[in-house]
Amino acid sequence: MSSPLLFDRTLHRSRLDRAARDYDTAGFLKQRAALDAVDRLESVTRAFDRAVELGARTGAFAAALAGSPAAAKLQFLAEADLSLPMLAGRSAPRLVLDEERLPFAPASLDLVVSLLALHWTNDLPGALIQIRRALKPDGLFLGAIFGGASLTELRQSLLAAEAELRGGAGPRVSPFADGADAAGLLQRAGFALPVTDVDRVTVRYEHPLRLLQDLRRMGETNVLLDRDRRPLTRPVLARAFQLYQERFGLPDGRVPASFEIVAVTGWAPAAAQPRPAPKRKLSPFLSHGAGGR
Repeated sequence: MSSPLLFDRTLHRSRLDRAARDYDTAGFLKQRAALDAVDRLESVTRAFDRAVELGARTGAFAAALAGSPAAAKLQFLAEADLSLPMLAGRSAPRLVLDEERLPFAPASLDLVVSLLALHWTNDLPGALIQIRRALKPDGLFLGAIFGGASLTELRQSLLAAEAELRGGAGPRVSPFADGADAAGLLQRAGFALPVTDVDRVTVRYEHPLRLLQDLRRMGETNVLLDRDRRPLTRPVLARAFQLYQERFGLPDGRVPASFEIVAVTGWAPAAAQPRPAPKRKLSPFLSHGAGGR
């Protein structure tokens, strides 16, 4: 039985294409996930001949890797993305592909990396199964997805504003996987030695509008198939911003935006498996940009 369709992948590609030009101005979460992935890779003692990054966007992982001794462990890294404009100007081998339909032969890769991209797949377990099949025995998967508590303040404020002014509200923020279920998803996909960790990040903004602008630049705006097709009018947005500041505002006048980054590590089954060392801890609080956003 096929999985239900949750997301409009064509619209998602279009949103990524639109975001490509300004992505780096709001790519701080991608950069954070990339630094964490490189940190995890540094703890692995083996080398990888063939590696592919899915959802590479503008190359945050490659940039983080370049400043790390882990770079010597990768002989070949191809960057893949759903959006061709995201890959423009990259010097590495590039692939435009859909994470829901991977083109790789079974047991053809040593390492697959995917950071903050797979949460947009309609069948996340199916995508993970494809990744595991593409890995050679003892091949490594390093991933990160947004967790369920991400954007909880925005979600609550939009729902409350629409319910108040329109008498009802449709989904405006995409659902995210629960971090507690991530290890189970890896096991379901056939990975050995699954490891998960949740990095909770709070980003402070001068105004909720700045958060919406960043989400647009990230290509992370709503592409749910059953999304409310009515546009967010100025009165609804104004009320949502007011509720956001009333309910979640900080003493300095800024507002927080919560993100969960669920880091996952899994190995393609093999007779002997490496065990990564504990990862370093990251600061849980960000003030994005000089003086916030």
